[in-house]
Amino acid sequence: MLLPQMDDSEFEDFRKLIHESIGISLSLQKKQLLMTRLYRRMYQLGINSYGEYWAHVLNDETGSEMVLLLNAVSTNKTDFFRESDHFTFLKNEVYPQLQKQQTIRIWSCACSSGEEAYTIAMTLLDAFGGVLGGRDAKVLATDISTRMLDQAELGRYPVNQLPLIPEVLRNRYCQILPETNGEMFQVSSQLKALIRFRRLNLIQEYPLRTQFDFIMCRNVMIYFDRDDQEKLIERLSGYIKPGGYLFVGHSESLIGLQNSLKYVQSSIYQRI
Repeated sequence: MLLPQMDDSEFEDFRKLIHESIGISLSLQKKQLLMTRLYRRMYQLGINSYGEYWAHVLNDETGSEMVLLLNAVSTNKTDFFRESDHFTFLKNEVYPQLQKQQTIRIWSCACSSGEEAYTIAMTLLDAFGGVLGGRDAKVLATDISTRMLDQAELGRYPVNQLPLIPEVLRNRYCQILPETNGEMFQVSSQLKALIRFRRLNLIQEYPLRTQFDFIMCRNVMIYFDRDDQEKLIERLSGYIKPGGYLFVGHSESLIGLQNSLKYVQSSIYQRI
């Protein structure tokens, strides 16, 4: 694919807009990546220059093109049971405590296409013996990308992801879809009933009125600059119940960031 040229001033316009909108900080080394992702949308519109697309975004009073731009640039890498030691910690340390509660609230902050949220739902149900016993349990799963949220709500995934899920959970909560010639599987309605998918921008005010037993915000901070990382952690900390946990990605750390959380183990922190 032959891309049109993007000059440095155009890159700076898009870079600033993206940073101010969703907090993602793009260095000049990411210029080629940005060009490629934007051009896919430009091709759909029949637009041949980045300057013309910039004007198209700004002139769209509905804001829908801005959403599509942000969909294009957000990163959506995820898997079932990604960073599996987090789920081992949940099983051994967190879920036994939650069994003492009647109300359980969990937040998957950047849920992408839903694998993290469904993994949480599977492991929670498994820890409770497959039934919640009348407990009020909800997983809030949010993302900036409307495209990813649509995929997440559908709950359909390629069968090559099935080996990532332990066999006992795979058999209980996943069903291969014959109408896809065995190429896709569907998560169960029992999992879907636990999860609410919503669009949410992590650098804007959160329309939330509850605190959570634990929050997963994994592999998000790596795209933010230091100031935005500190603001994010400060804001998320206020939504964690005392004694609750924050999980970040394995490549992330709160070391050097102003925060009030207690270090538990690598990539796991607790509000005291």
